[in-house]
Amino acid sequence: MLKPLRDYVVLEKAKEEEKTKSGIILTEPGKGIVVAVGPGKIENGTVVPLELQIGQKVVYKKYSGTEIKENQKEYLLIEAENILAIVE
Repeated sequence: MLKPLRDYVVLEKAKEEEKTKSGIILTEPGKGIVVAVGPGKIENGTVVPLELQIGQKVVYKKYSGTEIKENQKEYLLIEAENILAIVE
């Protein structure tokens, strides 16, 4: 499994699909589930922990992060500052 460093987060992209009346499948980009969280950002020599927890569903900026394939699964390695919201 991937173990992110500093303020990076590993996400599993959500596979939510919506089908239009004409049969076109639309996926909703920018949503994922937190799989792993780094220790936090270093500010003034102190580690500031991230507010994210494993299992949370989040919304992130489109076109951000690095896609990685590990054990036949696709993940997104993204900086915490590119995560915009937690879905409750």
